[in-house]
Amino acid sequence: MQLFIAGIGTEVGKTVASAVVVEALQADYWKPIQSGFPPDSDRVTVQGLTSNTRSQFHPETYLLRKPLSPHAAAAAEDITIDPARLVPPVTTNSLVAELAGGLMVPITETYLNIDFVASLGWPVVLVTRNYLGSINHTLLSVEALRQRNIPILGLIINGPSVPATESVLLSYTGLPCLVRIQDEPDLTPDVIKRYAAQFSVA
Repeated sequence: MQLFIAGIGTEVGKTVASAVVVEALQADYWKPIQSGFPPDSDRVTVQGLTSNTRSQFHPETYLLRKPLSPHAAAAAEDITIDPARLVPPVTTNSLVAELAGGLMVPITETYLNIDFVASLGWPVVLVTRNYLGSINHTLLSVEALRQRNIPILGLIINGPSVPATESVLLSYTGLPCLVRIQDEPDLTPDVIKRYAAQFSVA
């Protein structure tokens, strides 16, 4: 299985969700573009949170210093991102690819994350978090994916449960909740393993 982890916005928990899915599938992990490096390294974070011995953690295609959208971070370093270079690593294992930001975030001035997703045709796990406006952001993300005929495996819901929000998301989209991840005071491989055991894809 090859899939993308996409978020409805920033700071919704894509990297923790990626660790859960990697652990659940014992999949390889790839972050095509990392901005804010150093100190940010989602690859290092996911590797530190997973404990199976099968997963491999593939190097980023682009490492960018400023914590900005890829197109802006690259421009700040006088780097030109070439979408043709965003080639998935060769592996016989399942592969989880984590996007840099939301679906409509620009990789270049004319090429968005969602264009990259569509070019590979992999399904998406959409990560959402309950906050004021999250219903709108989630439904817009689902709509954008469906307009491009990109399959959606389901939602991962992060943070404290808000039943009124979640019922709308699940009933309106018809998507399953693949796992709910609470805010944890201490994220450890054991915590990730516990959530991985709850993760389910039809």
